[in-house]
Amino acid sequence: MSLNLLKAFVSLILCFAIVNPPCELEAKDSGYVVVYDGGSLSGLKSGEKLRMYIESSGIRLMDEKGKTVITTVAPSSVTEVSYGQDVHRRVGTAVAVGVFTLGLGALTALSKSKKHFVGLTWASGDLKGGFAMQCDKNDYRGVLAGLEGVTGKKAVDSEAMTVKN
Repeated sequence: MSLNLLKAFVSLILCFAIVNPPCELEAKDSGYVVVYDGGSLSGLKSGEKLRMYIESSGIRLMDEKGKTVITTVAPSSVTEVSYGQDVHRRVGTAVAVGVFTLGLGALTALSKSKKHFVGLTWASGDLKGGFAMQCDKNDYRGVLAGLEGVTGKKAVDSEAMTVKN
């Protein structure tokens, strides 16, 4: 009788595991989360989170949830891909930490934070546009490589560019 009870218990566990798998596999979203920093895209405010998909058929910008298409840019119409950094000291954080621990606040003041920005400009006939976006420190290299790959344009370092009036 004990063997039949064991078989029933194992059968019950297996049935439960099939109906409710312990780890569900989800398809990994291939898009990048970026923050719109400004440009010619109407209806967007600076600081809005977007999802960018880089495909050979087009560069799509969608809302954060990936449900509404904001714009699609043909890779052949891209005229420039640019990259830049904003480096600044963490003074505000250092002051806040320094209130509680002076030594840690001084160390925090010496640290720097970087923001990575990628710009994209395009022209298709009379339609011209562009925008700048902030990318995550772990994603900006992938964004640049993807944009360079589908457009055939090499990213320009905006720090190296000089503007003459």
